[in-house]
Amino acid sequence: MKKHHTIIIAGAGGIAEAVGLILMEWSTVAPTIFIGDRTHSKAQKVAQWIQEGTTKNGLIQDFHLAENGLNEEMKAILSQGDIILDCLPGSQAPRIAQFAKDYNLHYANLTEYVAETEQIIALAKDAKTGFVLQTGLAPGYIDLLANGLFQQFCKDFEVDAVDKLEFKVGALTNHAVAPHYYGFTWSPVGVATEYIKDTIVLRDFKKTNRPSLSERATIIIDGITYEEDLTSGGAADLPDALSGKVGSLDYKTLRHPGHYAWIQAQLNDLDNTADTIKSLQEKMEAIIPHIEDDQIILYAAVQGKDALGILRRREIAKRILPQIVGKHQLRAIQTTTAAPLAQVAQLLLESSLSGVILQSKINPIAFLNGNYIVPVYGKVLTK
Repeated sequence: MKKHHTIIIAGAGGIAEAVGLILMEWSTVAPTIFIGDRTHSKAQKVAQWIQEGTTKNGLIQDFHLAENGLNEEMKAILSQGDIILDCLPGSQAPRIAQFAKDYNLHYANLTEYVAETEQIIALAKDAKTGFVLQTGLAPGYIDLLANGLFQQFCKDFEVDAVDKLEFKVGALTNHAVAPHYYGFTWSPVGVATEYIKDTIVLRDFKKTNRPSLSERATIIIDGITYEEDLTSGGAADLPDALSGKVGSLDYKTLRHPGHYAWIQAQLNDLDNTADTIKSLQEKMEAIIPHIEDDQIILYAAVQGKDALGILRRREIAKRILPQIVGKHQLRAIQTTTAAPLAQVAQLLLESSLSGVILQSKINPIAFLNGNYIVPVYGKVLTK
């Protein structure tokens, strides 16, 4: 940030602490940060953690974010804020977005939940402030990378349509053991949700739905073999934005080989279960450990014929590891999710954007080379 701003962070989990630290440490002018959670002690702990980890001078204040309604402290904080960064579970997103609209604040969230996103689009369509949705890693950064790759391909090869646009992300452990070949590096309910809900894709240039986990394949990235499969939410609004321009478009999640077969076996035992997401989550948590040492693997590719009819393909792949920010080490899932959220905060606070801004509406080149993005992801697509 080039000027002082007051930023409200809703939630006190791993991404909330990461975005707070990144904003304090990498902003030209340190912001004032209010961080709130329904469990006040968690907000207090995170505020203290950020304060102890930053090398910059800035005010960090915790508060109690009521589970229902508004308390007097919340009203006072909302009245002086400039933006809300929503790091709460996706089910809470419409409620927090409503606060932003009511108090004339900018708003940005991370959730891949489709129904909640549609609710926010409806409530914010006439807002005077900006609402950027689905702006973490996937959905988020990976969609801007894919869209930027598509735009550059079309420009360089003088075409306006391509055959394929693929983008994939895996939040993975460095090692994997049988039978599940996985370790939790982020929210178990988020993992279960993306495995169960349908995904939106393009097939034959038209938007359609596909069941998650219905198109498993093997891919080799930098010489390492992974499995990929369709999962929900990661495509953001690209199926709408690129309909008619891309023959086949999809988002897939990367996993170590063997994981998806184990997941399918668990799902086969859940036939006729009323709450499949909760049941799968419970099955996974019973055997899959949480692991701190993580890595993010991401891959995007565009393929099509150039103006002369020659088949072309362009690819970008990255492996991102834990990173020191200030005095703390952040996990890879933290930096890769929090950096796009911080970049969006700057975009909203330093522009005149208003209403709903989905991923396809953000300038990919400027965003991908932003001052919060580059320290985590490096520079890409600079043309």
